Amino acid sequence: MARQLRVQSPGMAITWPKLSNIGRAYLWSYLCWGAFGPIMAAENKVLLQSDSGIHASYWKLLLVAFAWCGTAGTLTPPIFYIVKRYPIARTTEAGRIAGYLMGAVPYVLVSACLRTVILPPWDPATQQFANRSMQSLMENVHLFALQTWDYLVTLVCAHAYAYFTTVRNQEIEGARLQQALAESELQALKSQLQPHFLFNTLHGISTLIEVDKARAKAMVLKLSNLLRTVLEDGTADLIALEDELKFAEAYLDIEKMRLGERLEIRWDVQAGLGHLQVPPLILQPLVENAVAHGVACSREGGWLEIGLRRIGERLELRVRNSVRGKGTPGSGVGLQNTRARLRYLYTDEASVSLKIEDDGVATATILLPALGSKPVKLEEPAAGLQAKGA
Repeated sequence: MARQLRVQSPGMAITWPKLSNIGRAYLWSYLCWGAFGPIMAAENKVLLQSDSGIHASYWKLLLVAFAWCGTAGTLTPPIFYIVKRYPIARTTEAGRIAGYLMGAVPYVLVSACLRTVILPPWDPATQQFANRSMQSLMENVHLFALQTWDYLVTLVCAHAYAYFTTVRNQEIEGARLQQALAESELQALKSQLQPHFLFNTLHGISTLIEVDKARAKAMVLKLSNLLRTVLEDGTADLIALEDELKFAEAYLDIEKMRLGERLEIRWDVQAGLGHLQVPPLILQPLVENAVAHGVACSREGGWLEIGLRRIGERLELRVRNSVRGKGTPGSGVGLQNTRARLRYLYTDEASVSLKIEDDGVATATILLPALGSKPVKLEEPAAGLQAKGA
């Protein structure tokens, strides 16, 4: 929205458009009306020659036409300003329509005066300009039909412009509100995800306090590092895949301390993907579900595999795990938030799916656009596919 100058006095506040906007409005007005000048001059030349046999100079006729166009161009910006300031609304429809129709009278008078000031009267018979006089002013007033037509055309254009400007501003404001709503909902999803992650991690620590205090203390230190990372990346929509992998590895270190030999961790990471951008904590809910519902619930334990690869212009994040025990079903908060975050960030360009195969293997897969700029070397948690011991 254009900035405006405000002049305030006791009991009154008047808003004036900025001078640069006024100059721009007059420039467009003169250009639009001036485009009709050559056409009007050509029409008058043809009419004079066919009706009176007068071979008038096209350049003088063009000068006369520009005088008429200049008059209309001078009066157009004030009309646009008045229409913008006093639009026709449902509550004031009848009164303002009548007022705008009656405005044709002062328009004709002002237009005739301006026309007389801009250019002296021109006599087609003598091909000469005469002196300005009251008679020439009245002759300009007598052309009220043409000037009224100019006024009505300008009035319609001003209302059409005001209407489309209002609609455009409403669409822009609506888009801004929609974006703000999406961002607020995304932040709400992040805030919901982080307490969920914290609750599950603290529950894991509590199981070790009475059994192995030294390991519980080490888990608390690792958890503090994880929380510091969450706070640093919590406001970002995207982070480097390299940082996301480091966070997942740190989280799995905590789970490894809690489960010991019961948890086997594997990595299948394609090289050269560290620079790609992914949402923060996008892997953590999948890894957490795999540990909680595929490994921790089994007395024998199980394995978990994190796989990353690029498929054309898409990035595949895959978490596979064994399913042996009959754990309690989760609330699904992690997967629901993951789907919601992907929808807000990528609309329909990203997806998440969960599949449990007959051979006791669950696979959670995220597909999203491979976004990134400067490639960096990915410090893989493990080279190729391997098992990670205690």
